[in-house]
Amino acid sequence: MGNQVVLFIGTFILLLTGLLLGYVLSQLVLGYLTFNLLTLLGTLSLILIFGTLYYVLFWQLRREQSRPFERGIATPIEEFSADSYLKNTLISRLDGDIATAERLIDQAKQNYPGMPENWYCERVLDDLERDRR
Repeated sequence: MGNQVVLFIGTFILLLTGLLLGYVLSQLVLGYLTFNLLTLLGTLSLILIFGTLYYVLFWQLRREQSRPFERGIATPIEEFSADSYLKNTLISRLDGDIATAERLIDQAKQNYPGMPENWYCERVLDDLERDRR
């Protein structure tokens, strides 16, 4: 929900800034607004604000869309118990393949019984890193 609020507010500010930038540029082109240092700096600041918001919003959207999917249905990462950060890292290293992540953790549990949950995630991550080298 927090990300949706950020996206909504950012989109609103982006729209408002775009309208203001369009208005200022149209007034400059039509000659109703004189071109001086103040209008130059104002226009540049509007362009900077617009570009920054555009980049941040689409970065946020791209991050939202890169969440893992399983069988076409989005699976909330919060469902995982134990240390969710390590599991999220593992899933992202496996390109969102949750089933493989769970299988590797189960395999580590069989090989090294009695360890804490986060230790298994760290072990699998270390094994993946070693295998990629």
